[in-house]
Amino acid sequence: MDLLNLIFRLGVLFAIYGFLWFFIDLGLSFLRAGRPKTIVENYLIKAVKYLFLVNVTFLFCLDLNNNDVSFYNVMPSAIILLTYFIGKLQQQQQRVQLFGQLNAQISQTNDFNFKTEVILIVASITLFIGFLFFPQYASNNIANWFKSSILDIETTVIIGFIFKIIGFFFLLGMILKMINAINYIISGRPVVDIKTNFKSNSKKDEDKFDDFEEIN
Repeated sequence: MDLLNLIFRLGVLFAIYGFLWFFIDLGLSFLRAGRPKTIVENYLIKAVKYLFLVNVTFLFCLDLNNNDVSFYNVMPSAIILLTYFIGKLQQQQQRVQLFGQLNAQISQTNDFNFKTEVILIVASITLFIGFLFFPQYASNNIANWFKSSILDIETTVIIGFIFKIIGFFFLLGMILKMINAINYIISGRPVVDIKTNFKSNSKKDEDKFDDFEEIN
């Protein structure tokens, strides 16, 4: 199927899945009675979240391809899913760095571990590829509930339209990432590098502050 349409549909799926998981996470917070999650609990919950997202994405791909399980039809979705996971990882890294740059006394949050994040991503993509060879294991009650709930919300008039807008911006973001990747291969640098721009602006602000101190 058309790649842009696939990216758009997956963007809607990821957004609605995140919306549903928000309420699941909220319920788990009530069960903890407000107690903060430990890093072990955080990654156990995230592992379940990622693995079922992979499961639902695979079922969604089967529907889009008329239950045709083939490397050609399914692997573009795996690449989009991998890009989505990597984007989430980069956002968390930037959040940790941002807090560190805003206040040197603020330590890095204890809910982030780079190696564990990479292991989760590798395990998730491995599971997706595993479903390619054993598609019968992709169908289970929990994944089917997520899938039917996502489709019901997507077809709802107002809420579905909102998530379609999110899917559109997800499409634009994926296109920008692809352009950055291609330009990086050709020229050795991305078209847009927010991290570099942020650092350069921070460096300018630090230089201005140093000059002010010297004057005083």
